[in-house]
Parts: sequence; structure tokens; C-alpha cells
Amino acid sequence: MVLSRRTFNALAGTAALGLSVSGSGSDEACAAGRAPLAPTGPAPAPPTADGGKHTVGFDRYSMLIDGRRLVIWSGEFHPFRLPSPSLWRDVLQKMRAHGYNAVSIYVAWNYHSPAPGQYDFTGVRDLDLFLRTAAETGLYVILRPGPYINAEVDAGGFPGWLTATPGVARTSDPTYLKHVDGWLTAVDRIAARHLYTDGGGTIVLYQLENEYDNHVDEPAGRDYMAHLYAKVRADGIDVPLFHNDKGRNGHWAPGTFDTGGERGRYLYGFDGYPSPFKTPPDWGYFGPGGMKGGSTASPDTPGFIPEFGGGWFDPWGGTEFDGLGYAESRRTRDAAYERRFYLTNLANGITVHNVYMTFGGTSWGWLPAPIVYTSYDYGAAIDEARRPTEKLLPMHQIGRLLQSVPDLAKLDRAEPLPGDGTGAGPGIKAYHLVNPDTRARFHVLRNDSPTEAVATLALAGTAVEVPVPGLDARLLAAGISLGRRKLSWSTAQPMLWLAAGRQDIAVFTGRAGESTRTCLEATGEPKVTVLDGEAGYGYEDGVLRIDAVLDGITRVRVEGGGVGAPLLLLFADDESSRSLWRHDTPSGPVLVRGPALLRTAVLRGTAARLTGDTAGTADLEVWGPRGVTELVWNEHALKAHATPSGSLRAERPLAGPGRVRLPALTGWRRAEGNPESDPDHDDTGWRVTDRTSSYSVTPVPAGQPVLFADDYGFHYGDVWYRGHFADADADGADSVSLTYVAGTQGLLMAWLDGEPLGTHRMPVPDKKTVRKGTWAATATFPVRPRERRSHVLSVLVRRMQHDQDGKADDTHKAARGLTAVTFAGAAPAVRWRIQGEAAPDPVRGPLNAGGLHGERHGWHLPGFADGGWNAVGFPCAERRQGVTWYRTGFRLGVDSGVDASIGLTLTDDPARAYRVQIFLNGWNMGQYINDVGPQHTFVLPNGVLRTRGHNTLALAVLSDGTTPAGPGRVELTLLGSAAGGVPVTPVASPGPGSA
Repeated sequence: MVLSRRTFNALAGTAALGLSVSGSGSDEACAAGRAPLAPTGPAPAPPTADGGKHTVGFDRYSMLIDGRRLVIWSGEFHPFRLPSPSLWRDVLQKMRAHGYNAVSIYVAWNYHSPAPGQYDFTGVRDLDLFLRTAAETGLYVILRPGPYINAEVDAGGFPGWLTATPGVARTSDPTYLKHVDGWLTAVDRIAARHLYTDGGGTIVLYQLENEYDNHVDEPAGRDYMAHLYAKVRADGIDVPLFHNDKGRNGHWAPGTFDTGGERGRYLYGFDGYPSPFKTPPDWGYFGPGGMKGGSTASPDTPGFIPEFGGGWFDPWGGTEFDGLGYAESRRTRDAAYERRFYLTNLANGITVHNVYMTFGGTSWGWLPAPIVYTSYDYGAAIDEARRPTEKLLPMHQIGRLLQSVPDLAKLDRAEPLPGDGTGAGPGIKAYHLVNPDTRARFHVLRNDSPTEAVATLALAGTAVEVPVPGLDARLLAAGISLGRRKLSWSTAQPMLWLAAGRQDIAVFTGRAGESTRTCLEATGEPKVTVLDGEAGYGYEDGVLRIDAVLDGITRVRVEGGGVGAPLLLLFADDESSRSLWRHDTPSGPVLVRGPALLRTAVLRGTAARLTGDTAGTADLEVWGPRGVTELVWNEHALKAHATPSGSLRAERPLAGPGRVRLPALTGWRRAEGNPESDPDHDDTGWRVTDRTSSYSVTPVPAGQPVLFADDYGFHYGDVWYRGHFADADADGADSVSLTYVAGTQGLLMAWLDGEPLGTHRMPVPDKKTVRKGTWAATATFPVRPRERRSHVLSVLVRRMQHDQDGKADDTHKAARGLTAVTFAGAAPAVRWRIQGEAAPDPVRGPLNAGGLHGERHGWHLPGFADGGWNAVGFPCAERRQGVTWYRTGFRLGVDSGVDASIGLTLTDDPARAYRVQIFLNGWNMGQYINDVGPQHTFVLPNGVLRTRGHNTLALAVLSDGTTPAGPGRVELTLLGSAAGGVPVTPVASPGPGSA
């Protein structure tokens, strides 16, 4: 939203700049018979758990908090994908600082429920702690507890035990509803303590189900939704409820199911993940309308997108991004993508806007759905290592704009005014909107071509040319308040305004090096002082014109002109705007310039006490209320002086982080880990496969026992089978066929009497099968049983995870593990036993556990006695079928004032076929598949990782024997560091026998 230099020079000497239309006006868009609409006014203050009573409602324009309009600008963050509660505060503070005013969270049933009727909300699953932290950070909460969440997690969030129960999920089946009621009772008991309506917390919206587009016109679906609604209300949840429509179908809009007579407390929401290579869609004011037009499916509720693409997930093999991983997701859905698509949403009246994901995190343990690998970075604005990315800049600017300009919460499509048309010229899509109360006007200019285009707008009777970069968008405003002065119009994008001390401060942004024009209404000629940077100005016919080049931060002070208080204008190029931070305190707002992040600001006496991060040396400058004469940064008092712009500036730059030294990983020890393949292994304690029927959607083969792992209580990780049969029955056998079902990238290994028969692997998905979560195959191996009285067929299945249930057809109940075993040439009677994961320790939970021998016997835990294991060095290469364990320890000494993000990187010849399960201090941090990829670096979250102390690293390697198997290089990698951070409490990591 900036003038080209040609236009800048041409306009610098023009006269008679007109005013934009302003005034209070009536709500001309209000249709007859509708309830009166709330007026435009200041947004509510950032929320806290203040113990007071609040109202949470909405009209067709926006959410209403205590009667005040609010544009919800939210980001998705899943606490279960960051198993270190201390770091929740880190991510939430980064979100708030970068302009978000809300956080949306899923609550995953499988994460909290190890068995029917058991619910764990302790430790890394402490939902109460997360909700308290969000309130302390000043963020509203959108709570999404399922029952089904999808979210690329195992079974779509359904617990493993639900896969082996009767009842059809996601319907009104009474057996299923009984389990749902138990889950919601447990969640709602916590949620009810954190509702904003009674000041216990900051929850303002609560989701029923997720992307439920099945049984829409059937009692099974309508009764199910009605049951959920009634249950949640009975549990004391009194904030507005909503459903997230999968696409734009108008499913479950208000009035489509029974809400017990309650009206006006339920919203329609829909999600959207448009391709970055297509034109941003219109899902509101400028769309086609009707049930499939987005928000037009529910004209009496605000435009609401509970999920709008902030990236996209990557599958095993990396086909989504051609093997380039999440870096490519972030490149194709970059900051310019956000401006094009998110500003289009705002132009379409979307005022409840949630970006999925804003922090993706890690699908550690057996949490991921089978279609995705461990990392859930998502190409999000905050990467998996908690580092801010370039994508935060538009969120930072737009979020602060929405906070500062309440006119944006109530907009209509503008009718063209004389001399103020909406046509913008070739290559530009222009949206023109008006606030019906204040008459403030907004233009969103979008360029869908790859080259820069120039938009021509008539602003207050003046033709203005505004260049818009290729595949980008900008927003212009006219007639908005800048505190005690009014903006006539500007070609720079407004970012924020606040009152600090005796002056108002307004920030405008745009591309570096471009020229801007900003016009202010003034009844008399003001005094203008250019404090810093390049700017010119002039006054004529009640309008002050300021022309500024965006280069760093240009500072212009405006005094007089009929207004008693001065206005400080800060014209910041995009890069400089990144280091401007607004923070609201009980004593008034502060504006801080310089550091990489401002976390908190407290005004105490004459001191502004600030905390935050620096990535390198940085200035510190603060504008705040009168009487602030001292600066304290991260508990250190700084010498400071006052500046002509009314700020307080530290005399010395803030320091960046010190050097982080990472040790080499040496001292490895090795042990073989598949004794279950030995014919003499004692399996008498294993479960006998004696079931003859199953609730699985996978049929039980005729004449076969049920071999499905879930039916015997084994829901996560690897599972072993041992089949015993007599030698006489095996006479003539020449092959055995093992049919199994697994998630994406499942595999099977088999041994007969201790001799390897071979390994079968599911294929790497291609672009056609990337969404396929359940794979079935039959592996046939030749057999020549040795002469012995009896034989043992040992089978290891890495079944991966359960499929999701996105179509509400119980696909999460598809079998995992062996399904049938047949011999050719003979028909021995095989007696099967099965063994999977041991009971989970109460700290790490069920999703951490698997069925490998080493896992069942604590080989992955810190404190395990591995002194008898053989020493080994990396890189190593051995050819064997089976499981091999490696262990080592290392010590870190990161300075306490440094937040270091550290990962584990594995690299090897991609032709080598093996996979690694990674355990840090007993926590299952993910799975690496060397010849599939694309992931090579695994984030080790601080808290689980002892950044000042000793750590235990264990690797469980599965190799098929067809190639030499590593590991090759295994090393710690510094992913980023900052001076500052948050205090981190070590996550409990019990060793053998201590859980």
C-alpha cells in the first residue's frame, strides 16, 4: 500500500486533497426484523482470569465480549505435540506478541485415556495448567475436545481401546455415546473452571465434533449432534458452541439439529485449505452465496473459519512437497500467501479466524496418524523448534491492526461513492468495505499475477497509484481514528496505534524503499517535526499531507492543528515493523522497539520491567505512560535516556545469546533385541489368541482365530506373534503366507525356528495413495522346517498407527497386525500367542509404549544397566534381520539465560534399509526411516532434554537384512538459540522400576 516513486513525486506538489467520508451513520445493512446490532467501539482489553462475570455472544458481524466487538485472530497449537509444559508458555507468549489474541486447541481423547473410564490430566497432559497459562498470557481460548478431532493423530484422536469396542462411532449408537459421555465429563469438569463467562479462565468458544459431514440427514447424525449439545450444556459449558464443517456445505448450521430450544448460542464454522497455486477464494461477502458459499450458509452468525491453512502436512516419503519437506510447505505458503489469503478472508467478513497450524510441533511416540511422519512442523509460522519464521510478519501486522482499529469488526460491502470507485486496474482484485457506523473505509488490493501491478484508486477524490507486489496483497484504510486525530487516508498499511504518555502513536508499514502518502484531518495547520528519516509534508484545505520513504523507521511528530495532544507517526518498513511490540498493562499500553521478542511488560513505580528474547545485539526503546524513567530487561537494570520522540532508550545494546556447544555422541553400546525369534524363548506369559469374533471392520478369515492386536489389548507400537505347531503337521510344507494389515509404512518380519524367513514392507505412498491410512498385504516365504519335535513361527509386525475415521465409517477399527496365516503343502494346526506393549508408565502414557523386547524390559529408560552391552562406534554397518539397540549418554551445559533448540540428526546412505525408534530419557521422540524419509532431524524439546545435565539416548534399529544397516552419522544439531526464553522445569523421566 505504497506509492511508487513516480506517483510520490507527482503528488508531492499537488493541492486540494479531499477528505474521505466520515461520520457515525446508522446501520444501513441491518435487515428488518433482526435484533439491534452492537455499535462499533473499542475492542475489549486482553483477557485474564479475573474472577468477574463476562458476557460472550455474537451477532452477524463479529463476536461480542461484554458487548464489545472483537475480531478473533487465533492460531492453532496442540499441547499434546509439545510434551514439555514449561514450553507451552514460550509458544503462547510468542503468539500473543506476534498479534494473535486467541489460541485454538484440540484435546485428544487418546492422549488422556489409557483404558475405558480412566482419564489422566497430569504431567504433560495437564489441561488445567495449559488453560491457566493461556489466561496468564492474555489469550482467549477456542476449546476443541472432539470427541473426534482428526488432526493427523492416531485414530483421529479416538483412544486405542475404542477400536475394540462395540458401537458405531460418530453416531447416536448408545454404546459409543456412553464412552463419549465419560470423556466429555472428564474434559468439561476442567473446562468449566476456565470459562470466560465467570472469569475462571478465557475459554470463549467450544467445538462440538469436527468435520462431521456424514449422517447429516439421518437420525443417527442429528441425534448425535443433539446429544453432544445437550451433554456439553449439562456439564456447565455456557459459552457459544460451534461445529467445524469439512469444506463449505452448510452442514450443521444453526437450526439443523435440536439444541433443546436454545437459540442464538451456536455458530456455523467451516474450514478451508486452499492451494497456494490457486486464486484465493471468496467465502463470504464476495462469494457465490448460499449453503456452499462459506459464511453465507449462516447469515445471522459471524463469518467463522475454525481452520484455515497455515501450512500443510507432509506424508511418509515426502510426496506432498517432492521430498523437500516442510521447508517447501513454508516456502509455498509464505508471508505473501498469508497476506493474499488472510486479507481476502477479512474482506469477506471472516471475523473469527483461526490459522491451522500456528505451531505444529511433534507427533512424538505413536501419536501420529499413519499417513504422516513424526514431525508436524506443518510449515507453520512458528517452526517445530519453536523458532519464529518470516511467516509471523503478516500475523504480527494484521493482528495489531485488528486490535487497534475496531472498525474492522463491523464491515459491509461498500457501495461506490462519487469519485471513489472500486475498480483498481489490470491485474488487481480490489475489495472495498465500509463500517456502517463510523463510515471508515478499507481497500484490500490483491495481485494474483507473479509480477508487480499498480492499482489505481480514487481516495477522497484523488487518484492514487499503489504498487502491489506479485502474488501479494495490501490493505489501505481511510477515515479511521488514530487516537485524537483522524486519518483521511494513507497508502501505507496501518499497523497499530496507542496512547503513551502525553502523545498518541501510530505505526504504518510497507515494503522497504517505497514512498508513501498519509493524510490527516486538521482544522488548523499543525506543527510537523521530522525526527528521523526522510519525509516531506504540507497543509492545505484542512488536510495535512505527509510523504515518507520507508527505510527503517521514519519518525514524524504532529502537534497542534486543533488537537491538544501530539501524534507520533512511525513509518516502518516491514523488517523494522517486526521489532515493534505492543503490550498492554494495567497502567496503560507500552510500545517497545528492538528485541527479537517481547514476552512481558510490567510497570512498577518508575520502572518498565520487561522480559523477552534477543537473537543478536539489539536496541531497546520504550514508549510508555508518564513517569517511566527506568528500564529493566530480563531482571537487569539498564542505563537509559529520554529521546525527542518521547521514548526511553537504553544506552547500550542488549546482548545476544552466547555460543552453544554441543558434544559429539560417543560411547555407544550395542545389544541385539529380538529374543522372541529364538525357538526356545519363553512365551508362556503371552496372551493366547483364542478369540473367534471381533468388532473390527476387518473380517476375520474363515477358519482362523482372531489375530488382531487391538482385540488382545495391544494398541500401540510393535507386536510379536509366536505360532507353535508339531513337526508331523508340517510335513510337506513349502511356503507360508502371512497376511497382515498395517498403517502406512508398516512392515513384517518372520523367523521359523530362529532362522529368518524375510521381511515384507508396505510400499511408499505416491500422490494417489498419500491419504491411504490402512494397507493390507500378504507376504509369502519359502519354508523348509528343520527336523525337530515342534516348530515355532515368530512374527514381528510394525503395524504403525490406526487409521482416522474421517468418513465416520469406523475405519479406525481396521485391524492392525496379523490377520491370517496359511501354509502351502501342509496345514499344520498352529497355536498362536501374542505380545505387545507392557502397561504404560504413568508419566509418559500409553502412546510412548511399544511391544519391542527392549521397551518391555526398560532398555530405553535412563538408568538401565547396559554395562554388559558391547561397545560400538558410528558409523556402523551390519546385515541382519531383526532389532538392534544402541545406547549412549551425553551431558549439556547450555547457559541458563539461553533458550537453545536442539535436534538429533541421522544421516546415512539412502540405499540402506532400516528404521530407528528414537528415545531420549525414555521418551519416544519419533521414528526415522532411512530409505524413505524425508525427515532426518528430530526436535528434542527442552524439559525432556536436559540442557544443563545428563541425558540418555537409546536407538532401536529395525533392519530387514537386505542391505547393510546403520546407524550412520548420529549427531546433535543446534536449530536456533536466543538470549531469554522461559524457565523450563525438567519433565519427569523415570527409569526402570521407578514409575
